[in-house]
Parts: sequence; structure tokens; C-alpha cells
Amino acid sequence: MKKIKFLITIAVFMLVSLVAKATEKARLWDCYEIAMKCKTDKNPFTEVSLAATFTNSDTGKKITVDGFYDGDDTFRIRFMPMEPGTWTYTTASTERQLSGKSGMIECVAEGKDCHGMVMTGNDMNFVYADSTAYYPLGTTSYAWMHADKQRQEETYRSLADAGFNKLRFCVFPNESVTEDPELFPFEILSKGKHADGKYKGYNKYEWDFSHFNPKFFRHLDDCVRRLGEIGVQADLILFHPYDMGRWGFDRMTMEQNKRYLKYVMARLGAYSNIWWSLANEWDLVKARTYDDWITLSTFVHNNDPYRHLCSIHGGTAKYINYTLPCFTHVSIQDQGPLVAFEGPATIRNIYGKPVIFDEVCYEGDHEARWAQLSGEEMLERIWTGLIGGAYVTHGECFCTTPNYYTGYAFLATGGKFKGTSPARVKFTLSLLNSLSAPLRLADQSWDPYTASGGKGVYLRYFGKDMPGEWTFELPVRNGRFGRLQEGMKFKVDIIDTWNMTVTPCPETFILKAKNKYRMVDVDGSSVKLPSKPYLLLRITELQK
Repeated sequence: MKKIKFLITIAVFMLVSLVAKATEKARLWDCYEIAMKCKTDKNPFTEVSLAATFTNSDTGKKITVDGFYDGDDTFRIRFMPMEPGTWTYTTASTERQLSGKSGMIECVAEGKDCHGMVMTGNDMNFVYADSTAYYPLGTTSYAWMHADKQRQEETYRSLADAGFNKLRFCVFPNESVTEDPELFPFEILSKGKHADGKYKGYNKYEWDFSHFNPKFFRHLDDCVRRLGEIGVQADLILFHPYDMGRWGFDRMTMEQNKRYLKYVMARLGAYSNIWWSLANEWDLVKARTYDDWITLSTFVHNNDPYRHLCSIHGGTAKYINYTLPCFTHVSIQDQGPLVAFEGPATIRNIYGKPVIFDEVCYEGDHEARWAQLSGEEMLERIWTGLIGGAYVTHGECFCTTPNYYTGYAFLATGGKFKGTSPARVKFTLSLLNSLSAPLRLADQSWDPYTASGGKGVYLRYFGKDMPGEWTFELPVRNGRFGRLQEGMKFKVDIIDTWNMTVTPCPETFILKAKNKYRMVDVDGSSVKLPSKPYLLLRITELQK
């Protein structure tokens, strides 16, 4: 009996050891990867299918993700656990070696600083998966990932130092950069020279669009991952019109476009900080129609198991039907609505979704009118959008030689910021993060200057106006946070958004009704102001 008990003990120990070995650990919202070797005579990109279904044993939630070929006889499956608990998985493939593989993952909740992927909230705003508010204060650098390594490192440092939390950039290279990038997304069949036309003297390539270049996409993986490490959302522009036939990536067939999209989603979908931007200035891509863009946007929406944020960006004042379910938010190029304070809230109300003005001209010194903003004007547009419940993306374009912005402007290839507005980013985000709720107009359509920042909090922005005083007056409404009552007490902080100072006002203001819709101080008191532009008042209820 002792011998039997001993053998049973050994068997149990071995079984527990095997289970422990088979169960791997993964962190919530992290990218978990399965790598499998398989040598095949088929085209591994087009003739081999691979997928895995992950099931949470505790909740029953299922997620099926596509795998992809990564070169060197290696196939990979990437998975982002969206819930803690035990996940089991099984693979399915047209290749016997890759099919029927199974395993188990133990997903543990991440620490307090991990908020998960960004989603849309229930008030036309953005939130992390854990319901923490996310305020997109981003910038744009179209071809930074195609620049030299030193410049790429400068870009990471610049973003981290300034505090930007979103970066818009392109997968495909930009024709305005004169040098060919080191890596391309497809295998090169042949290489020659453009004989005539705009690109005479430049390299002309013939591509095998059925074979991706894994080395290029490994670099893209690394860019997205490293941006996530510094708290930056990667707003990835999947198509753009800035090829103009130089490489031909803007002229792929719809079949090639879909194959490319599927590959990108399989590689990057498991990164929590990825966003999909179907195109930049979609209306300028001559080979695609309006209906094509809806088809491609719907394709991404239907094939992304995580439903990352997804939108599309048009040329100046070129809108698309953002009410369609394939678009999670509005991404537009249009500075017109920011001329008047009513504009951002109006766009928001039309579409009923979060709004990002992803291009409102640039801080810069180009002769073109789209790159002549001062730093102050750039920041003013950001705050005008915020007060109306929308968000504005920063942009910078300073020329290295007269009117030559490409190559070394941040807009083109990243590097160091030369403008003055990036230094205000961290301060702006600190003000937003101090609020109990995202901004939206307190009394919609009736008061375009005053926003609600949560229960008992108002923000009043003056923009370029420079009053010497402000008579204390608030709308009775405070957005969705109830109505003011007589006798409530408030304090006021005077915030200089440009000089980044906060000055408390010494007075306490006690409310009385001016009429049915407005409240004033019982003594008619005013706030003395320093007669400067870009002032913001934070008006906060004093708790009893």
C-alpha cells in the first residue's frame, strides 16, 4: 500500500507539474504571442490560413484571432486578454502542423497604471477600458517611422518630453520625402528608374503584393509597442494619397487592399494602444471611390475582434457618413468650426459620436496658409475644441529651407519640436485630468463659452479676448450634472493657458438667480482679470 501511495503521489506531482508548465502567464491588455514553426511549399501569406479561438473558462467569452506569417518558417498568433481569468485556446489551420494546437493562459489583472485600450464613452467622449477618462491630445508625423534611426529615437523622446498621448502616422512612405526609406512593406520584384515625369531619377519598383516584407512589419510592431510604453496611442493611417504613383501603394486593387488590412490587423490588433485611421485625405486618393472607403472601413470593423477605435480623415471640410457603425468617432480636417465657439459642439451634435479635429492647420512658417499658425493660435484652437466637448490634434511644420517642410519638419519625419505650443501639452492635460468628467457645454446652444467639467465644476474660456474683469455669471444648467441652486458657494481660479499659471481668486461667490436660466453673485461681484489673451476660469463649488 505504501508503494501504491508513493506512486500515486509521484503521478499527481508530475501531473501538477505538467499543468503548471502548460499554463502560461499573461497580463491583462498585454500582447500574448504564440510562435509556431512550419515549413511549407505554399505561399505562406496567401495560401495558408491560421486562426485561434481563445475562451475564458470563467466567463465563457470567446475571441477568435487570425495568425500571420512572419518569415523564417515562423507563424505567429497574437492575443490580447480583455478579461482576467483562465483562457484556453485551440488553433485551426489549412496546414496540419499548425492546426489543433491547444494551450492555457492564466491572465492576471494589471497594476493600477494599466487602463487598457481606449474606447468610446457614453457621453460622446473617450475612456480607457477601466472607465478612466482619456483626453486625446495628440500630434502628427506622417513618415517618422521611415526616417533614420537617430531621428526615430528623437521622436520618442520629443513625444515623451512634451506629454502627447496620441500620434498619427502612416504605414506607407510619403512621396514628399526625397530619399527612399530603408524598408518597404512588400517584396521587391525589380528595381529601376522612373524614366520621365515627376519622379525622373527616382527608383521605380515592381512589387509582389502577395508577399509581405516581415522585416518592415517587425519594425512597425516595434514602433507601436514603444509608443505604448511611453503612453502614446498609435493612430495608424492605413492609406494616403501622398504616393502619387511613385511607389504605387495608392493604386493597389481592392483584393490587395483587403489582404494588406487583414495582415496588419493580425499583427497589430493585440496591441492595446492601436487605433485604425483608414485614410488621410481619403477623397484625394484617385484610385478609390466613396463606396470603396465605406467597404474598406466596414471590412476593418468586421474583422477586428477587439473593435479598436476606427475612423477616416478627409481633405479640408470633406466629411463622410460618420454615423455608420464602422466609425467609432469623427476624425476631420476642418478649422472652420473652430473660428466660432459654437462650432465644435455643433459637429458633435450632428454625429452623436466623439469628435477629433485631427487637422486644423499647423504651427509653422511655410508660405502655404495651412502652416502659418503661431503657437498661441494652435493652443487656442485646442482649447476652443475642448470647451465644446471635442478634441483638437496638434501639428507642427517648420521649414528647413524656404517652404521646404519635408525631410526635417516634425510633420514629415518627426525629430525635435521647434514650435512653442508643445511645451503647453502637459499643463493642458493636467487641467483636464483634474476634472471629474470630460468637458462639454454646460448649457448647449445657449452659452458656447462655458463648459461643464463635472458636478460643481465649470470652465469659462476667453480665447483672444482680453477683458479686465468678468462679472460672475453661470448658466443654471451644468450639462448632465443637475441645476444650480441659490445659496451655493463657488471659488474661481484664473488660469493662463499660455503661461501655464493658476491664480486663485480670493473672493467667495454666493449664487442668486438672475433669471430662469442664469445665476449671478448675490452682491454682483466680478473677477479681476489681467487683460491677457487665452485665459481660462475654473469655477468650482465649495463643499459645505
